[in-house]
Amino acid sequence: MFNRNVFGVDLGTSAIKIYSLRKNRLMIEHNMIAVMNGTQVIAVGSDAFEMYEKNPPGISVDRPMVNGRIADVAEVEMMMRVLIARTDRHAGANPVIYFSAPLNMSELEKRAYYAISHTGSLRNPRVFLVDRPICDALSLGIPLSKTKGSMILNIGAQSTEVSVIAGEQVIVSDIIQLGGQQLNESICNEIRRSRNLLVGKRTARRLKSVLASFESRGSEERKITGVDTLSGLPREDVVTTDLISLAVEAELHKGAEEMRSFLERTPPQIAKCIIDEGIYLTGGTARIPGIDRYLSRVIGCRINLSSDYEFSTVKGLEELIRHKELKKWAYSIRNKQ
Repeated sequence: MFNRNVFGVDLGTSAIKIYSLRKNRLMIEHNMIAVMNGTQVIAVGSDAFEMYEKNPPGISVDRPMVNGRIADVAEVEMMMRVLIARTDRHAGANPVIYFSAPLNMSELEKRAYYAISHTGSLRNPRVFLVDRPICDALSLGIPLSKTKGSMILNIGAQSTEVSVIAGEQVIVSDIIQLGGQQLNESICNEIRRSRNLLVGKRTARRLKSVLASFESRGSEERKITGVDTLSGLPREDVVTTDLISLAVEAELHKGAEEMRSFLERTPPQIAKCIIDEGIYLTGGTARIPGIDRYLSRVIGCRINLSSDYEFSTVKGLEELIRHKELKKWAYSIRNKQ
């Protein structure tokens, strides 16, 4: 009998995306958990994010993922239990779960995916992993069986995954320490340097979303509140598109240089295919207006911008779940141990 209790799960550093086949629904929640006294779960997902940087003593608000990898198995398991139920209250017995997974995992990391699925309310789930670059490729429409060289840049919350696919496999994948959080920190540092004002990362994230741009610079402004570095008192100030965009560009340029070096180290015959086809760009940070043209100038190659942004990976899982012929790209944990 065809099992429709099938889920695709992308455990991102900043957000968890879950697709339910039965509901034909895609849910996104902040990848955060709030715990009191180290044991009692207070909130998960976006509810926990509302407490971030405002949590009282005794309550910790953390991300249980680091650089797209599971850092705290117990906390991820607790989040999965709640968020799967939010996506579909009737997950039922024997659900099938497809996880997007980083390449080159250790045996311990593989077992972590099994552990977070087999603890709690889910009963006897079947668990499969799909390499994250393969998920992105499916979402981007890259013909995996035909491509002789395709490069994907996925700029996530803490890092950028640079992958090259050829000959029906991911031939190389590397991590660059560039992501949305580094851009947020650069914004905080620039406001502190130029305005003598301390602001939180939530404020920096909001400013990045509304002001950062590589297309047009100008006098658009936003009022912010922070702590004066000289007096230690709260103070209001105004920041402009120019200030925020320059802070983002300063950090992004370092990552773009690493991307260019990565392309230069790629075997010539594959590099030629990549240049002819263009590099694919996805991830939440790809939403910054004009980032594709900026990276194209620095790297020296056309950039193909995904319209799915941070949903690219989970959209790839949805494609795989819906099309039987694509399931060959999924593997069980046992098969790769």
